[in-house]
Amino acid sequence: MKAKILVIDDDTSLRRVLEYNLEQEGYEVKSASSGEEGLTLFEQCRPNLVITDMKMPGMSGLMVLKAIKERSPETLVIIITAFGTVDVAVEAMKAGAYDYITKPFNRDALRLTVKKALQFCGLAEENKRLKSELSDKADFRTIIGASREMEKVFEVIRKVADTDAAILITGESGTGKELVAHSIHSHSSRRNGPFVTINCAAIPRELLESELFGHTKGAFTGAIKEKKGKFQLADGGTIFLDEVGELLLELQPKLLRALQEKEVEPVGSTKVEKLDVRVISATNLDIDRAIAEGTFREDLYYRLSVIPLQLPPLRQRPEDIPLLLRYFAAKHGCEKITFEKDALEALTRYPWPGNVRELENTVERMLIMRESDTIRASDLPDKFREQRNQGSAVVKLPDEGYSLEQLEREIVVEALERNAWNQTAAARFLKIPRHTLIYRIEKYNIALPGK
Repeated sequence: MKAKILVIDDDTSLRRVLEYNLEQEGYEVKSASSGEEGLTLFEQCRPNLVITDMKMPGMSGLMVLKAIKERSPETLVIIITAFGTVDVAVEAMKAGAYDYITKPFNRDALRLTVKKALQFCGLAEENKRLKSELSDKADFRTIIGASREMEKVFEVIRKVADTDAAILITGESGTGKELVAHSIHSHSSRRNGPFVTINCAAIPRELLESELFGHTKGAFTGAIKEKKGKFQLADGGTIFLDEVGELLLELQPKLLRALQEKEVEPVGSTKVEKLDVRVISATNLDIDRAIAEGTFREDLYYRLSVIPLQLPPLRQRPEDIPLLLRYFAAKHGCEKITFEKDALEALTRYPWPGNVRELENTVERMLIMRESDTIRASDLPDKFREQRNQGSAVVKLPDEGYSLEQLEREIVVEALERNAWNQTAAARFLKIPRHTLIYRIEKYNIALPGK
């Protein structure tokens, strides 16, 4: 279907030139000689894009822009101006213009600006279509998934979003824990309050307490003025404690107090500050093991995980991969990309140890390296072709036979290695209860890292 463009300009010759050039590019063009006529046409044809001159008698281009944005905020508008001043451009962009071009302009400049605008339109429409395709299941920002595993996640989000319960999101790296946290916040009664993120593993240990709870002037060397911590900045909203499993043991009692008493004590201060903050945290560590090893307080764990939410790895929801492929292709401006059956099968069969993050990186690489808008198996990175050539057998046994116990031990070790020695994740990968995995670890005397 041709994209529809509305051109509004009182200069007849320029209007005809615009019509001709845009029609040559394959667009359906409507034109008007005044702002008033243009708005009438806009209501009739609802174009994908509007191009309007800035200076016209009667209704100016800026007035047209504002009127269109009131009627249809998603419609993109390009302003044409003969002045090319910064003030005119800034005024137009503040009013919602997608872009502006200055007279005189050449055909290539016009073609490129229009193409980028329509690509932007296409991405927005693709996102809306994907959301609709996933029905109510994906009504959470850009969380894409229609599998049974993701249905469970969406159901938990629906139930807990509009509460103040502390939530602990667990799952492997790359499964979208921060995205889920943000979605919970945006669907809560705190949505108009701040959403503040801190990565507990990324802040130097000597600065982490100050980053969390703030400090007073002179509290330590370099504290030249008072500073609010992340908890104070999140007052009235939500704080997201990413990688909370890495939190220093000596800071855990202070975090526990903040959760229990809803107050913090800045570094260097003897006064406490009352706060209204919802806490969502996340980790990819095996918290049960951390508690057993004494590196994470059990009482803090129960405070953080009033509502536990486990995100499934991508390999456990392969039916979501086609949806994600189309979403990421559209996100990177390539909504016309298609995947041949053999390529799609290889991508679906791959275990994705890096989860959704690895999938997006792979899509971006394929889009850059592709030779056409059709992705074939030959276009995939080597690891996918190597997997395809290995055949469908999980293991190949030697002709002389093999010990079942040895094979089982190797499978357990490989599952642990592929899941960064996270026992909970490895048990899910093997589709067995965690206590069964622990029994196998002890039975085969498998040495765990750090022990």
